[in-house]
Amino acid sequence: MSNENKGADKQNEIRAKLIQKLIPYVRKSGFQSLRMEEIAKMMDVSRATLYKYFPSKEEIIGCIVNFYVDHIKELIGDSLDADQKFGNRFQELFEQSVLVYEYITDVFLEELESSYPESYDRLREALKLREHQILTFLDEGMGEGVFNEINGKLFILQDELLQNMLDVKYLMVNNLTINQVLFDFYKLKKLQLFKPEKLQSVDDSRMMSKMEYMAQKITKNLYKNH
Repeated sequence: MSNENKGADKQNEIRAKLIQKLIPYVRKSGFQSLRMEEIAKMMDVSRATLYKYFPSKEEIIGCIVNFYVDHIKELIGDSLDADQKFGNRFQELFEQSVLVYEYITDVFLEELESSYPESYDRLREALKLREHQILTFLDEGMGEGVFNEINGKLFILQDELLQNMLDVKYLMVNNLTINQVLFDFYKLKKLQLFKPEKLQSVDDSRMMSKMEYMAQKITKNLYKNH
């Protein structure tokens, strides 16, 4: 690898790390009111260093969208292996949905649509591709007699409830933990999707460690800056 390529890779790596420091704030509060000096503080760098890696706020938002789009494409590529059991595939999709809706919030999407419509369209297109893949999976399960006959669009739409449930105020008012919310929602989706005689194909023990990991990750983001 040439020195030029090594330098580019190093710069991209640093940019990615800086972006991930900003994402917890952006997912909760949006980005329209942010100024570059505030962004520099959140990234824990000087303004000069910030401008070295990101010449403009538009560049920063573009990198956040790239991060999301790349992540969604990875999810699409990693899931729905035809050789997997339906139970395992359902669990993978549930885990992905939690992470997608944890990061891509309504406040971020609304500001992105009004300020950067091209980036918004790119992100929505990636989300639509994932939705199409999930619908294909649901149709397959119904065709095999594993899933109940349900409206796939409504089944996917339910995942948006995660944003409302994984909210500090909601959790406090209802005396709930993030772990409890995740597991109860998981059970709700599972019972809704699988026919009663097929429920034994879903091994819930596989999800326990994953649920704990997701809860820890969400807690860290949720209570940051509180």
